Amino acid sequence: MDGFDLRIIDLARDLLWTTLVVATPALVIGLFVGVLVSLFQALTSIQEQTMSLVPKMLAVMVVTLLLLAPALELLRSFTERIFSQLVEFGLA
Repeated sequence: MDGFDLRIIDLARDLLWTTLVVATPALVIGLFVGVLVSLFQALTSIQEQTMSLVPKMLAVMVVTLLLLAPALELLRSFTERIFSQLVEFGLA
């Protein structure tokens, strides 16, 4: 493998890591709220469809809004790194 292949692999690794860091908080909160609502539904025998969907949507929305500024900062720095490497890939 030459240097170009290693740069592509590093770029893909950086992309996956950035995606994981940005998406994980909302996914974890959605999972946690979903488990709590399912447990509540199992204990009370309430099988309402909206009861499982609405709390998860609200929790994910709140977490996304709270973490929007740090997520945008991560995405901005990732974009700067990508644009700075355009010359190396011969695209500038």
